[in-house]
Amino acid sequence: MKLTFKTIAHNTPEYRELVDLRDRVLRQPLGLAFTEAELAAEVNQIHMAAYSEGQLVACLSYVVIDDNTLKMRQVAVEPEMQRQGIGQQLVSNAEIYAVDNGYCRIELHARDTAAQFYLDLGYEIIGHPFIEVTIPHFKMVKDWCTVIGH
Repeated sequence: MKLTFKTIAHNTPEYRELVDLRDRVLRQPLGLAFTEAELAAEVNQIHMAAYSEGQLVACLSYVVIDDNTLKMRQVAVEPEMQRQGIGQQLVSNAEIYAVDNGYCRIELHARDTAAQFYLDLGYEIIGHPFIEVTIPHFKMVKDWCTVIGH
């Protein structure tokens, strides 16, 4: 599937579309909802979207941790589009973005049901499972810092 990728500015109509996707895929199944304070706190995050034929199909956000490290969060793919390689393409594009912008380490908290997806993409589990937003997660990392001399 041919995808186009775009970074999305906070609090734009496109951002609100990302929030809707994240809410439907990640929050509503857990009985959770975003608060305006949570969304306002995303102002300094990097929001990325994947489109197919002009329609939003997937998204993720990055939090800048330090000069080398980004934390990937809120990865969501339209339910009817899952298991078609869209998430893999989105994460790969996001990794290219990270390297192109001087970052060499990506951290994330993967739901236990998504851990294998990230393992297949070269991420490593760090530590033991923990509970976040009411469900088990793993801290995972992909690190190129020593390879590219950071």
